[in-house]
Amino acid sequence: MLTSQRKQLILATLQRDGQLVAKTFSQQLEVSEDTIRRDLRELAAEGLLQRVHGGALPASPAVADFAGRSQIAGDGKARIGRAAAGLIEDGQVVLLDGGTTAVQLASQLPPALRATIVTHSPSVAVALALHPTVEVIMIGGRLFKHSVVTMGTAALESLGQIRADVFFMGVTGVHAEAGLSTGDLEEAYMKRALMARAAETVVLASAEKIAAASPYLIAGLDAVSGIITEQSVPDPQLAPLRQAGVALTLV
Repeated sequence: MLTSQRKQLILATLQRDGQLVAKTFSQQLEVSEDTIRRDLRELAAEGLLQRVHGGALPASPAVADFAGRSQIAGDGKARIGRAAAGLIEDGQVVLLDGGTTAVQLASQLPPALRATIVTHSPSVAVALALHPTVEVIMIGGRLFKHSVVTMGTAALESLGQIRADVFFMGVTGVHAEAGLSTGDLEEAYMKRALMARAAETVVLASAEKIAAASPYLIAGLDAVSGIITEQSVPDPQLAPLRQAGVALTLV
């Protein structure tokens, strides 16, 4: 089998099964495990999969910058944002992550809602600037331009003064075994810090993020109250999440 054919089979297997074990796959193809590992390294370098110990997982396409992610799953993100906005109640203090889905949530809050939104996303703050009854608190710090959010020591210190009812978190990967992940290490630390300041965390994840993984772990699935995603996600991708006990809301 040619290298190109083997790589296509690797990607097809990941799409079908949601994971690949290098040793098992090498035995199936009757090639050395080193050959499969080399294929995985090359595919990972192209951003086509995420290597893990012993094999690989599907890579998330959502690691693009903010402008690039704005072009992905626009309708789905709008539905997710609308569903999440409907969960916010008067009087609540809400932590709202950065990202394109979070902006959709902010833009769809009911005009009569009286709540406090705390965010490290300038884009979210701007989306809420004209809301008549929502108080907006910005978390300052160094601007991480890739995701258009503030991070760093100043941002982490300011979080210490906040006790929120709920945190709506964006991720780039949701996987039953690999957990919740993102494409930047410091961003993963920031998301964990935000989770620690809220009574519960709800994940906002468009379809391309389900059954995918990124390099940096945020938390396991048991750390969140639920995940809001799209109805279009194939059931074989949702089944492992349900088996893991995750509360799914499909929109």
